[in-house]
Amino acid sequence: MLPVLASLLLAAAPVPLPSDPAVAALVAEALKNSPEIGRADATARAEVERAPQLASLPDPTLTLGIQNDGFNGIQIGTMETSYWQVMLTQPIPWPGKLSARAATARSQAGVASAETNRLRLVTTAEVERAYVDLLLVRGQMGILAKLEVLWREAEVMARTRYEVGQGAQSDLLRAQLERTRLKQRRAALEGEERIRLQSLNRLRVHPLEEPIATPHPLSAFADPVLRATAEAVADAERRSPDLFIASLSVQTADRRVDAAKKEWFPDFAVTAGIMPRGPIEPMWTLQLGITLPVWGATKQSRAVDESQARREAELRGEESVRQLVTLRAQERRSLLEAALQTLEIYRGGILVQSDAAVRSTLAQYQVGKVTFPSVLEVLRGLVVDEGGYLDALASAQRIAISDREVSLAPPDGSSGGGGGGSMPGAASVSTAGRSGGAGGAPQPAAVPAQNGMPSGM
Repeated sequence: MLPVLASLLLAAAPVPLPSDPAVAALVAEALKNSPEIGRADATARAEVERAPQLASLPDPTLTLGIQNDGFNGIQIGTMETSYWQVMLTQPIPWPGKLSARAATARSQAGVASAETNRLRLVTTAEVERAYVDLLLVRGQMGILAKLEVLWREAEVMARTRYEVGQGAQSDLLRAQLERTRLKQRRAALEGEERIRLQSLNRLRVHPLEEPIATPHPLSAFADPVLRATAEAVADAERRSPDLFIASLSVQTADRRVDAAKKEWFPDFAVTAGIMPRGPIEPMWTLQLGITLPVWGATKQSRAVDESQARREAELRGEESVRQLVTLRAQERRSLLEAALQTLEIYRGGILVQSDAAVRSTLAQYQVGKVTFPSVLEVLRGLVVDEGGYLDALASAQRIAISDREVSLAPPDGSSGGGGGGSMPGAASVSTAGRSGGAGGAPQPAAVPAQNGMPSGM
């Protein structure tokens, strides 16, 4: 009646999560519609436009004027020192200054472009995580459906035993109570499903309540591939946008140092002018102005020191990011290895044994060989085991998502800011088999919070 969860894995060839058409379509929509990415793209384009501006000469200055002798009338044409004046001044920076400033701007534009790529990776990871969360909640609702069938079966057995005088009325009432509690838990999960759906729709900029189909359950996706430590670290360093941004920031700092050093050299200003004097032959002028860096000790020198200090800061920042990328890659690998081992334990033993225990206990209760508290215990254990399996599946996928994102966040295997142990499945296992209370009845086994399942299931 109830197939073992592990057998469902053989129903279809598993595919990696990013290769699933449904996931790929959601990611494509989010990347296309994301206002955050659009804003970052516009910022990157704006940075690109700065370099040509900085490479251009300053605008020339046109000066119009008049020089006149006395205040009794315009003396132009009658007095040699009276004239109109038309002058043009063109500032000319020292050779190399403009190119140095433009190179700094181009390097900064590269940083902005890399930050856009970082945001694309983040958006892709957020969509995939939201999809995994939605699958997890719907998987938990599937567990509730299975549990509903089991409790209905247990209620029929309790009613039959009570009617023939072989069982207590409390057994029947207890079975009915558990079925009522299932309705409460389903309502909570339905609310959680709506929240996950809204989060996913926000990422792809669709109406928040728009339905999203999930053709395959979590168990249908292939387990992430566990790579060697050296390979994982090398891949993270090669693909990390944060490390690339840090490297570009060092290059930008180098350009700023070069530009600051060139500020020591003087700038020029060429001025040409003509002074018409009416019938008298016009005068003309040609001037060359040179800026004198007389305040260099408090300006140009300090600017060089500032740029060099910022370059040192960027170098230290790059090394810090490199160390963090290495650390996170190794942490993710360790957690993924634990998650995959946990999944093997679930598939190779726990799920099969838990399902068999439920079938056996229900059969024995039907013939009066075990008490109703034993039925309670195995059914709650089934929820813990199958919920823990779903949690381990989701944790493994989340770790792989963080690896593709090359995230610098601690890989705790949880989604968003949600809590959860760092070792996938550990919390689920630790809650199984709790017992106690009057008459040997088991205490409610709490399903881990990251499952999204209410405790006492």
